Amino acid sequence: MITAENKTNLLATKQHFEILDGLRGIAAIVVVIFHFMEIAITDYSKNFIGHGYLAVDFFFCLSGFVMAYAYDNRAAHLGITQFFKLRLIRLHPLVVIGAVLGLLTFLFDPFSDFYPVYGFGKTALLFLTSAFLIPYPIMVERYTNLFCLNAPAWSLFWEYIANIFYILLLYRINKKALISLVFVGAAVLCYVAVRSKNLSGGWGGQNFWDGGARVLYSFSAGMLVYRLNLIIKNKFGFLGLTALLLVAFLFPFNDDYNWISESIIVLFYFPLLISLGAGARLSGGLKNICRLSGDISYPLYMTHYPFIWLFLTYVAVIKPSMSTLWVVIPVSVLLLVVFSYIVMRFLDVPLRRCLKTKFFKGAKINLA
Repeated sequence: MITAENKTNLLATKQHFEILDGLRGIAAIVVVIFHFMEIAITDYSKNFIGHGYLAVDFFFCLSGFVMAYAYDNRAAHLGITQFFKLRLIRLHPLVVIGAVLGLLTFLFDPFSDFYPVYGFGKTALLFLTSAFLIPYPIMVERYTNLFCLNAPAWSLFWEYIANIFYILLLYRINKKALISLVFVGAAVLCYVAVRSKNLSGGWGGQNFWDGGARVLYSFSAGMLVYRLNLIIKNKFGFLGLTALLLVAFLFPFNDDYNWISESIIVLFYFPLLISLGAGARLSGGLKNICRLSGDISYPLYMTHYPFIWLFLTYVAVIKPSMSTLWVVIPVSVLLLVVFSYIVMRFLDVPLRRCLKTKFFKGAKINLA
């Protein structure tokens, strides 16, 4: 029988791996820069951050590690309902906030006029499907993204799928079964890499199942790093590991060899970075930076893309010079980081605190 005291203990906050928090924020900033740059320079081989989309695979791997760390020893006692409440409180407010921002930029984009084309009915469906993470890839003008108002929500869709499988099955399986799952995921991921020549898919109707392959391997690999205690003690620190993480995104883009290089990065390099990040020491002066970086990572990821749509139509209509874009992009990235902090501080955190109070009646909970 679970007493009120035991329930509070089961939901109690666990210590975070602060360097991993910091790296998550760095990866989120990389995603934002990549989304600007792929519009400014459409030829990825000439784009200094052409592999920026691999940050999603890093997120999936980190998520698997964190989920196993946070829930493996308490999932059975929490139960499915409580687990889903925790995950929805942690993740879904920003899904809805991102959908609202996407709707606003859809309606009031000064460089496009999509509403007369799609009308009230389809526009309402675009919003509702984005808010409830129901794939609806109908906008050809936006490359048939699964969620045309807020494109990055595709990875949250797969994150939810991974969470469902985790509480129904994955937390129960033993190490041998998990290793087998990782090998199956690796095989599927390699097939996708060879077929598509890279690992950039999952975001649109035309490459939907690629997202499943990416989360299958990386999420299970992150879990395996935790389950096998593959934590490597080291002295790289936050700055050293940031440099190592950036190597994965700044690696030269080559259409002939991406299927090899990206497979190596996702299959081996990212799990290694998780192992190193969990085992590295953090100097006192960088703790606040890592904490802030981790705090804004998810808000930044979920709020930046509506403004990327504005940037896309701005570039298409105004056709600014590259010298102009080299000013616009850094300023925009900085503003979006600040905006994400404001959203986190005044919307996301208060909403989650309110939901936590409503559904858990004051219990100390971990929303990892």
